[in-house]
Amino acid sequence: MFAIVNIAGQQFKVVQGQEIFVHRLASDEGANVTFDEVLMTSSDASTNVGTPTISGAKVNATVLNHAKGDQVRVFKKKRRKGYKKKNGHRQSFTKIKIDSIVG
Repeated sequence: MFAIVNIAGQQFKVVQGQEIFVHRLASDEGANVTFDEVLMTSSDASTNVGTPTISGAKVNATVLNHAKGDQVRVFKKKRRKGYKKKNGHRQSFTKIKIDSIVG
């Protein structure tokens, strides 16, 4: 069974037992979190599509840890003008494990 769920503004296809990285969640490590915005569930027998979400369906997960992604360098330059600007960014992620899919 899999589900398509909206987590922190992004849609993920999740399966029970899967570990995924999502944008930083405001939960402590080891905490249980529940996602109620389930857009679709599918099993061997049937497929259930929400309009836009499925009422009563939810995905339970456990927060494993918080991490940062690789650094992305941003470099801007205008030729012959002496303009150079260097910047960097590291995205914060949360690693979660999908415990169960209900609905």
